[in-house]
Parts: sequence; C-alpha cells; structure tokens
Amino acid sequence: MTNKRIAGLLLHPTSLPGRNGIGELGAMAWQTLDWMAQAGFRLWQVLPLSPTGYGDSPYSALSAFAGNPLLISLDLLVEQGWLEENELTELRSLSPERVDYGRVIALKFPLLRKAGERWNDGASDNEREAFHIFIEEKKSWLDDHALYISLKSRFQGRSWILWDEPFRDRHPEAIAQSQKQLKSDTHHEQWLQFQFFQQWKKLHEYAHQLGIQVLGDMPLFVAYDSSDVWASRDLFHLDKAGNPTVVAGVPPDYFSKTGQRWGNPLYHWENHRANQFSWWIARTRAMLDLVDSIRIDHFRGFAACWEIPSAEPTAENGEWVKSPGEELFNAIEAAIGHLPFVAEDLGIITPDVTQLRKKFGLPGMRVMQFAFASGADNPFLPHNHEQDSVVYSGTHDNNTSLGWWYEEADEGIRNRVRSYLGTDQLPANDALIRMAFASVAETAVIPLQDVLGLGSEARMNRPAAERGNWSWRVQQHQFSREKADWMRFLIEMFGRALCNEG
Repeated sequence: MTNKRIAGLLLHPTSLPGRNGIGELGAMAWQTLDWMAQAGFRLWQVLPLSPTGYGDSPYSALSAFAGNPLLISLDLLVEQGWLEENELTELRSLSPERVDYGRVIALKFPLLRKAGERWNDGASDNEREAFHIFIEEKKSWLDDHALYISLKSRFQGRSWILWDEPFRDRHPEAIAQSQKQLKSDTHHEQWLQFQFFQQWKKLHEYAHQLGIQVLGDMPLFVAYDSSDVWASRDLFHLDKAGNPTVVAGVPPDYFSKTGQRWGNPLYHWENHRANQFSWWIARTRAMLDLVDSIRIDHFRGFAACWEIPSAEPTAENGEWVKSPGEELFNAIEAAIGHLPFVAEDLGIITPDVTQLRKKFGLPGMRVMQFAFASGADNPFLPHNHEQDSVVYSGTHDNNTSLGWWYEEADEGIRNRVRSYLGTDQLPANDALIRMAFASVAETAVIPLQDVLGLGSEARMNRPAAERGNWSWRVQQHQFSREKADWMRFLIEMFGRALCNEG
C-alpha cells in the first residue's frame, strides 16, 4: 500500500547550483532531483516560478501566468546550438554562491536575445510548429504579457501607470500600433516563455519518473506593476486613471506597531463574481500545468482582506473586508475537480479562516520554529498537530534552524526544546527535522538549508530587508552521499518512505 506520509524538500530553482550566475532548469536541476530521490524525498516545494519584478522577489511578479526567463538553462541552449560555449564566459565569472540579480539580468538577457535570433533563423519545421501551438494554447495571457514586457522596455522599465496615456489605458489604436511596431520584441517574449515551459515540462516529467511530485506556490495578491493588472484593470480596485483606491496589507500587531502596508491592489470581487471567477480558474489551471499541487500564500485573505486606503502611508487605518472565498473555491472546484491546495494559515487566524480551510479539506501549515514560544497548548507543537497538515522545520521567510537557534531563540525557548526532546545533544536543525518527521502530519517539508545544517548566511528571505533576499545558492559538492543517507534513514525511521512495510 502506498504510504500517505511523505517528506519534501523546500528549494527554489534560483538556488540550484550551476555555472551561469543563477540556478537554472538544466543538468544541475536534474542531478538535484536524483539526489532528492536518493535521499527518499517524494515532494519538491518551490516558490513562485513567475518572472520577478521589483526587489527580485518571486512574490512580486510581473505576471501570475508567465514563467521566469532567468531560469532558462543557457547550457541547454548551447547543446541545442543556439549559443556558443565561449559566449557564456563573462556570466560564468559571477559568484556561484549568491545570485547577483543586477549582473545576471544584464548579462543573461542579451544572450537569450541572441539565442532567440538564431532560433528564428535555424529552427526546424517541427520546432516552429511546436512554438506556434504553444502561442495558441497560452494566448489568453501570453499576448498581453509579451506586449506588456515590450512596452515596459520601451518606457525604460517604468511601471505601466507612468506610460503615455494611450498605452497606459490600452487605447485600441495604441495597442494595434504597438503590436505592429514591437512585433519582433513580442515574438521574442513569446519565445522566452516557450523555452521556459519546454525546459520546465521536461524537468517536471523527470521528477515524476523518480516518484517526486512538485508543490508550487501561489501568492494571493498580484503585483500592481504586472501584466495582470495592466490588462485587466476591471478586476482590481483602481480609479479611472489606473491608481489603486485601496491596497493590501496586515494590521498592527505585536511585531509591527503600524502594521504592514504591502501595496498590492485589492481584488474587485464583484467583478470577479460577475465573470464566474474565470480569471481565478484560468490562473489555477495555468499553475497546475506547471506543478502538481499549490501552496496558497496568505490564505486568510480568502476569508477577509485588510483593506487600506491608498493614501494612507501605513497599515494602521485599514479595515477587514470580507472575501468570497467559499464562492471562489466552489467555482474552481466545479471547473477542475478536487482542489490540490495547501493553505498557508500562519499568523493570527480567525475561526472563519479555519472553517473555510476545513470546508474544502485543505491542509494547513505548522512550523517547528514557532512551537516553543509558549506552553503545551501551542498549536505548532508536534503533539497538537493534525494529519491534514504540512509541517516545516522553517519556511523561506524564517531563518535557518541553526540561525534561529543561535540568533533568535532565547534561553527559555532553548530550554523548552531540550525538555521536549529529553536531550541537549542534538543540533537544532537535526532536532527540528526529527520532530517534523515524527509529526502525525502527512507531509513534512524541510528547507535544504536545514538538511545541510547551514546558518543564517544561507537564509533565503528577511521580510523586513529590502536588499540581499532570494540570492542564496547551494553548491554542488554539498549534495553529499552522506547527507542523502542521513535523510533516507530519518525518512524511513519515521514512516515517510515510499511504501509501508510490515
């Protein structure tokens, strides 16, 4: 009988090893999947795969539908004859330890342009036919996205709200004119998406061959400066000029006296309802073309969103406004069937959020680093977990477990960890991994940094920091046989291997 208890690894593709300044979807990704299978992992969790915008954050994307061209493997393009090995020399001089996004963007996009031009001149009939089919299949979002990116380049990278009015407001004659004048640019953007989807599809299929499923990530909100908002302004609370009237965030709490003002435009739910939530259904289907299941970030926003007037400089003067979560999920379920979602239900969660999650049978999240800040009734402690949960040692927003132990956990927390375990002999990462694997939660996911026993230097994201996030990369030599054997031992010991035995 197949075992429902599984172990997963949290690792975003930008963090993969490789020679080209950023993790890519080529040989190193395939070899990483081999190591994961060897270690006994059956789930690979990634962050949003979308093209990144301001701050290089995958949670602030230029599109909710498109893939990130920076993940396209240049090595595969060399193998296919669209690039020469020596053309990658400067890119390969970049540090393999951290992503320097500014330099990677400056060097990689011209190479992708060169590869695209050569493909235009030399692609086979079969390749051209596949490209044509791809364009037709993705037409509902690809045409707008390709034009948006091309216009954004024409306007020196500025947000669409700062474009000349005819283009900002999508006047039909301006759109027709730009489609004609920027035909080469939009064609290239379509080709980039074609390459991303081709490479990801092959990698995803290989994961399946190894018995590994992929858990993707869907941010609740989209970025204001995105092709989604530019192309579908009626789906968001914007004024006639396109400026947000209200924006998203969270209210003041223990961690922030003024709350958090994220600035994302809020959904105009009445217009979504009038369209039978077709945009959400299309978004979900598009994601499920890439992954097997989806973690929904900020799930509580489907019960109610903190609505902040756009003129307010902080999140203090907002209000909770109900969201039609039940209607939305009913519509998606009617369109696609079973909802393969994981609800990110961290933070202050009200009963209506839990009720919504349970109504649709969605697993919630438990994080071991949060388990020891209070007493025995702490919901993150393993003895309080439920089967329909996904348990983590930490997430991409947390410090690594060793970094947390030495830099954030006070002596009271450390003593509670020691007492709970009955020992003080385990390193913090080992302790939290063991507790996560021992949990009754059917799925346990461990960030690679914790598997490797890395400190805060390997942290993926510091939510309060404006720079330096999303840049950590693993080195190939760190995927050792010793680490794989250790993880397989723990995965089997806690009943998370492929099959039940005995």
